[in-house]
Amino acid sequence: MAGGGFVDSSEALKRAHLYEYKITGYFIFSCIVGALGGSLFGYDLGVSGGVTSMDDFLIKFFPDVYERKHAHLQETDYCKYDDQMLTLFTSSLYFAALVSTFGASSLTKNKGRRASIIAGSISFFVGAVLNAAAQNITMLILGRILLGVGIGFGNQAVPLYLSEMAPAKVRGAVNQLFQLTTCLGVLIANLVNYGTEKLHPWGWRLSLGLATVPAVVMFLGGLLCPETPNSLVEQGKMVEARKVLERVRGTPKVDAEFQDLVDASAAAQAIKNPFQNLLLRKNRPQVIIGAVAIPAFQQLTGNNSILFYAPVIFQTLGFGSGASLYSSVITSIALVLATLISMFYVDKFGRRAFFLEAGAEMFFCMIATAIVLALAFGKGKELPFGVGIFLVIVIFLFVLAYGRSWGPLGWLVPSELFPLEIRSAAQSIVVCVNMIFTAIVAQLFLASLCHLKYGIFLLFGGLIFLMSCFVYFLLPETKQVPMDEIFHLFENHWFWKKIVADPKQEKGPEQL
Repeated sequence: MAGGGFVDSSEALKRAHLYEYKITGYFIFSCIVGALGGSLFGYDLGVSGGVTSMDDFLIKFFPDVYERKHAHLQETDYCKYDDQMLTLFTSSLYFAALVSTFGASSLTKNKGRRASIIAGSISFFVGAVLNAAAQNITMLILGRILLGVGIGFGNQAVPLYLSEMAPAKVRGAVNQLFQLTTCLGVLIANLVNYGTEKLHPWGWRLSLGLATVPAVVMFLGGLLCPETPNSLVEQGKMVEARKVLERVRGTPKVDAEFQDLVDASAAAQAIKNPFQNLLLRKNRPQVIIGAVAIPAFQQLTGNNSILFYAPVIFQTLGFGSGASLYSSVITSIALVLATLISMFYVDKFGRRAFFLEAGAEMFFCMIATAIVLALAFGKGKELPFGVGIFLVIVIFLFVLAYGRSWGPLGWLVPSELFPLEIRSAAQSIVVCVNMIFTAIVAQLFLASLCHLKYGIFLLFGGLIFLMSCFVYFLLPETKQVPMDEIFHLFENHWFWKKIVADPKQEKGPEQL
């Protein structure tokens, strides 16, 4: 091993070809159960928008919004739900998640990925109970904060868990189990909302309270799943790490992969301050792409605004309460279908192809939505039926594109970019940036819809174009590349090689 703990490039690439694995029942069980942590994030994404569109919920907590919702004044066409306390109900969760992820980083590194999964499930359970029993806005927001802590821990640990458990050749598909369970959580939440909306006056309590179910499932998953071999090596449990690696790979012939884990861990142990080492020149491309750009761009696509507020959007555009929730179920189905498409083909066609192809589709969907609203909506009139159906189809296609690109790949690509010595710290930054932009978009979307009107969709279209350019020029292809060799991609990239210092010469943060 040379160069501050880095394995020589030719030696590492040669050893990667010696990796052996079989897809075993134990491996499948571990990944499926571990991925259930995504259901927390998904259920909350789906349930929030539905609950905030329910009359009983609005009457109890936001009576002013309820009155505007049923008004027919022209100036409220785009502004019926523009209430900062209402959006704080959604965004407070994500502000809490971005703070809690730093605590999750320490727990994930020192006690393992499972420990963060278990801690997150407990906090989410308590938050769900508090929300269901809420009698005032204070209880509501406090419950949302606890839910956010749970999501911060879960989103920090689960993508790492899946990427570390998976062989390099199928890592893309396995990692996207997180996105699949997230999407299924969104779908289930919308189906729950569609049913509970008819239960007056307490249906919204049932929707929020049922969040305890994915929390319990995630808790049991954390107890039943093995720790990742990477984490066990990091904790110095070499014998146990070897046994788990042999079991999940389905073969005792794991010498090459295990030695790479040991070498990577040795490099990691030499790092006393992983957050400080994120700033080293050799790590800058990964940090810029994986910890900043991709998690920010994932939210700036506008998709989560649609997921948060799909019922609100459809009601704002003239759909009835039941019809709006039904339309939300349709978009959730699109998300699940898209994730399955991505799981089956992302390791074949690669990350870049999905980003760019779906990005073009998302761009045209946003432009089409803006044009339709500019021509057919506003001035106190509801959308014609045909135009409404067209909008549902366009949003369906948009979500279908997002669900096979920025949705799953926004978690997959960052989780596979970083070397072991900074992986937990980097994942905390990933989650933090993601939650910052999630919270900002959640807090500002309804106000932006009110003031920019159809222009908000033109804004998202422009952002999608810019992020597609970023991917085209600056993101190297990572499919089927072992995680501890990905840094070589940046040494040979046309742009990043100018920034990356020789790791054999870089000793510490003082040489930035």
